[in-house]
Amino acid sequence: MTDYTAPLRDMRFILHDVFQGPALWARLPALAERVDGETADAILEEAAKVTANLIAPLSRNGDEQGVHFDAGHVTTPDGFREAWRTYREGGWVGLGGNPEYGGMGMPKMLGVLFEEMLYAADCSFSLYSALSAGSCLAIDAHASEALKATYLPALYEGRWAGTMCLTEPHAGTDLGLIRTRAEPQADGSFHISGSKIFITGGEQDLTENIVHLVLAKLPDAPAGAKGISLFLVPKFRVAADGSLGPRNAAHCGSIEHKMGIKASATCVMNFDGATGYLVGDANKGLAAMFTMMNYERLSIGIQGIGCAEASYQSAARYANERLQSRAAMGPQAQEKAADPIIHHGDVRRMLLTMRTLTEGGRAFAAYVGQQLDLARYAEDAGERQHAQRLVALLTPVAKAFFTDNGLESCVLGQQVFGGHGYIREWGQEQRVRDVRIAQIYEGTNGIQALDLLGRKVLADGGQALAGFAAEVRAFCVSTPLHRDALQASLVRLVACSEWLSARAREDANLVSSVAVEYLHLFGLTAYAYMWARMAAVALARHDEDPAFYGAKLATAEFYFQRVLPRSLALDASIRAGSASLYRMTPEQF
Repeated sequence: MTDYTAPLRDMRFILHDVFQGPALWARLPALAERVDGETADAILEEAAKVTANLIAPLSRNGDEQGVHFDAGHVTTPDGFREAWRTYREGGWVGLGGNPEYGGMGMPKMLGVLFEEMLYAADCSFSLYSALSAGSCLAIDAHASEALKATYLPALYEGRWAGTMCLTEPHAGTDLGLIRTRAEPQADGSFHISGSKIFITGGEQDLTENIVHLVLAKLPDAPAGAKGISLFLVPKFRVAADGSLGPRNAAHCGSIEHKMGIKASATCVMNFDGATGYLVGDANKGLAAMFTMMNYERLSIGIQGIGCAEASYQSAARYANERLQSRAAMGPQAQEKAADPIIHHGDVRRMLLTMRTLTEGGRAFAAYVGQQLDLARYAEDAGERQHAQRLVALLTPVAKAFFTDNGLESCVLGQQVFGGHGYIREWGQEQRVRDVRIAQIYEGTNGIQALDLLGRKVLADGGQALAGFAAEVRAFCVSTPLHRDALQASLVRLVACSEWLSARAREDANLVSSVAVEYLHLFGLTAYAYMWARMAAVALARHDEDPAFYGAKLATAEFYFQRVLPRSLALDASIRAGSASLYRMTPEQF
């Protein structure tokens, strides 16, 4: 089943009531001239139609057909090309793009909600668009004016698509080991030679051209990560007037056969002296690529939220329809042979866990989007710098916590269906398979945890964390609702961080041994902040819409009573240290 309805009521609640997006945009001149609340609502309304009516119906057939590879050419499943044409004609690829080159320039707060709809409708289709949007960010931030003028308009329009070519068979996380080479040419271009793996959309039949962003090393490059440069390598070379020229020496050697996202082409790309163009400064390619990577990490985090929302919708419908046994409190559907399983406590536990994690994630994604908007558009330098620090701190949390929770929620949704959850026709098993990759690509969640604890918390002496904690404490002063639980969770996080800072100097294995638990401790506290903010608004406005706001208050209560206590166990696990992980020798494993 592919039924999906965008949760527009909750999205508007987040955008307008909790974070007051339109008021923020009004004080940021670059955004004030592009978007207001009415415009944002119109975009969300249209996005809901596109994702529900155009993209979601492709999901099951796309999974069953997958992509087809033949002699270097990739064919996407039935309906994908027609849907992409309609999708790009709507301007959706360039939603957040630079207006100077044809993008719509919409705020990231709005963009994260649209991305959630995309991933909820179908992960595979969404990835073609997500990689293009990320490519555009890197090109816009680092490429020459000539490259931007040549490539960005067609990418924003969706006539061309972008990719990110980092990984090689022997080099994943440690990109300093890459072997792809770039040879300078007399005309200022470069010949790129090497192979890249796991390239999303490396070859497809949706667009006229594909623009690869490729990490490679110049002949005189320093060793390691400091010697990496970034190059733009088009599938078809582009003439001065923007028309397509001859085929470049960039070819798909094969595609991967995967557990999920089967309609997304995951390619091995071979560059055999392909013509490329330097993006940014020589030997500074990793920093340029991370402009794209950080975008993709938030986007892939949102994949977890989207899949979880789709799973929740299906599970909640099923729980209200499926009859099984009588409720513990006595018959609830007297006219029927049994009660709907929504009346059973364990089913409610699963659904409410899914709901708290998904709605908490949606709010946190919008919060990170808000910081991205401030980091880019705020006129005050101090406000921009504060937002930049928060974005750096929170991006690994968003990527890893969203996707860990996404898998948990999809498995819970499958469990609500019982045996039917294991059957293809109900759609839940596909969501489990599709969401699973999100914990792996764009930097595994273990790597995100190491980044958070090692680089974003300990390396700066906890300054970024202190800024976030100060904001939470300031909020606690303004509201009594769930204040004690939120404050206790924040105290636990800060104290644990200080304990780790002191102990990490004595134990070289400590950070890598507890980083994942620490990220989850951080995530639970961040979600507590989101839920306290949502609950405060819901309480103040309850009488305007008792059904919606009452449900929000009840869900918040479940989070604080039944989900947030996980942080107690995480704190204890972290403080146990690394010793038990290293009792055994490698040979004993």
